[in-house]
Amino acid sequence: MSEQTEQRAARQARHVVVVGAGMAGVQSAVALREAGFTGPVTLIGAEPHQPYDRPPLSKAVLLGKAEDSAFDVDFEALDITLRLGLDVTALRAADHVLDTADGPLPYDALILATGAEPMTLPGSEGVPGVHLLRTLDDAARLRPVLDRQHDVVVVGAGWIGAEFATAARAAGCTVTVVEAAARPLAGTLPAEVAAPMAAWYADSGAELLTGARVDRVEEGAVVLADGRVLPAGAVVVGIGARPATRWLAGSGVALGPDGSVTADSALRTSLPDVYAVGDCASFPSTRYGTRLLVHHWDNALQGPRTAAAAIMAAQDGEPLPVYDPVPYFWSEQFGRFVQYAGHHADADTLVWRGDGADAAWSVCWLRDCALVAVLAVGRPRDLAQGRRLIESGAALDPEKVADPAVPLKSAAL
Repeated sequence: MSEQTEQRAARQARHVVVVGAGMAGVQSAVALREAGFTGPVTLIGAEPHQPYDRPPLSKAVLLGKAEDSAFDVDFEALDITLRLGLDVTALRAADHVLDTADGPLPYDALILATGAEPMTLPGSEGVPGVHLLRTLDDAARLRPVLDRQHDVVVVGAGWIGAEFATAARAAGCTVTVVEAAARPLAGTLPAEVAAPMAAWYADSGAELLTGARVDRVEEGAVVLADGRVLPAGAVVVGIGARPATRWLAGSGVALGPDGSVTADSALRTSLPDVYAVGDCASFPSTRYGTRLLVHHWDNALQGPRTAAAAIMAAQDGEPLPVYDPVPYFWSEQFGRFVQYAGHHADADTLVWRGDGADAAWSVCWLRDCALVAVLAVGRPRDLAQGRRLIESGAALDPEKVADPAVPLKSAAL
């Protein structure tokens, strides 16, 4: 065996550990194998369940149309070792060791894919009937609530709140959604774009209360700051999520103000041989000139390929890959398919394609005449074409963009 072959064999014997068995973790392990990595791979999940996809939890699983949403991955055939129901408590980077409930676990390369954890409503901890919707067990606890058609109060009119309200109305529940801000999706979309979405709640038979702050939650009721009392057989809290990184305190991994692991353009962390992907990690975007933290499924799908490629590149002395995607997500709510691509924070022009009161419409954000983001409601072609235009950076004719009868791709100059 040549010296070069021996060195490559030694590199391939390195042990890669992935912490987190959601989409980002599973795809990291799979991407390593697809990239040709032949060394040992261990995938650690805190939950005891077979790794599963999360989007169906607020849809098919919640409504009892599916028992679970396990990934269709043959881990045994891929020679990926699963360690499920295992809590990881600390990272000792100097020793290349993870501390777990079952004892220390050494690694040669580590991928952090711990996702995000839902924010809780202060004062609601331990109150009977208060639910989050993040895990398979959460969905299992909520299914009987929907089956019994309880009066349900949803706290938060964001994406998850709207999706749960949709499922609860489909199950025949009386639904009241409480939002502290003046509109749904505050902080996510501009007021004029979110405004038409407020009507979707009433159209579905749900009541939306905006500018309504929760004072406290009692068993069977939600008390608002203005004194109103809302009957609640169940309360579902959907007020956002934060990166699940608190266990990394003291590890030396650099974290941002939002709690995210601050990965570089190859998804490497501040520590040698440690990478981060998915909801727990932010990354620098050259395309948008800022650091992005993307809590969406597509990021958890795409990022792992870059992390796997970076691990292989580090082993083989190859150039590092660069992760700079066009962020994308979708939401199914109130009979509508909503899609978004890009990042609109620095846009200078907002252009409507259609009327927000109609069943289908889109909004485009431009910067210096180039498309930087698109929101499409029932117009999937706008989204697909818009995503490609964002990637290309092509300049557009705003007048053509504003004409919903003109294909978006035809607006390119």
